[in-house]
Amino acid sequence: MDIKDIDANSKDVEVEAKVVEVGDVREVNTRFGQKKVCAATIEDSTGKIKLSVWEDQIKLLKEGKTVKVTSAYANEWRDELQLNLSRNSIFEVVD
Repeated sequence: MDIKDIDANSKDVEVEAKVVEVGDVREVNTRFGQKKVCAATIEDSTGKIKLSVWEDQIKLLKEGKTVKVTSAYANEWRDELQLNLSRNSIFEVVD
């Protein structure tokens, strides 16, 4: 799927894109306890989108690397479209 085709209701998203920016790691309270989260910006030839990455997957984020996300979902957070990983999502570095 191309980033330009993702909307706030997209589910089961599979996208391969380059990491162009890695945000600060924050700690947030979730229903599962205190967790680390990081918002990265990824882009392909059609556009950019924020990607929320959690816990151990954060250390895989490196600017300039290409990542593949499978079984993700999109929503809007603070009027900005973002891609999120679920427990069933696969997040991997391909380059």
